[in-house]
Amino acid sequence: MGSRDRDPFDDIFNELSRMMDEMMGNNFEMRVQGGESGFGNDVHITTQTDDDHVYVVADLPGIEKDAIDVKCDGKTLTITAVTDHREYEDQLRLPVTVDEHSAKATFNNSILEITFERNDSSADIDLN
Repeated sequence: MGSRDRDPFDDIFNELSRMMDEMMGNNFEMRVQGGESGFGNDVHITTQTDDDHVYVVADLPGIEKDAIDVKCDGKTLTITAVTDHREYEDQLRLPVTVDEHSAKATFNNSILEITFERNDSSADIDLN
């Protein structure tokens, strides 16, 4: 694979990961998805977790804010968008269960950022 076949977004997301490591002290997980998403090769979706939150960052080039619909059931995040030329849909299995009602989202310069509070709690079962 020659240097011209290299995806420039990989470098950006690797640098973001390095900066998050410095800022948060390696206390999170980061996954990058691309290529197989419903948006095609143009989209990269990154998830990060820390002790309290799950962060999702999606690069959605050519998409307007009004065209985006985001839904979450606590385990799966679905991002859809309809433009004059194409319909997009991508589902992302979140790394941990989240409180979908805690979601805070922004969309600036084709970058969708969503923050969820983690909902890892499970009930202890007493054995009798």
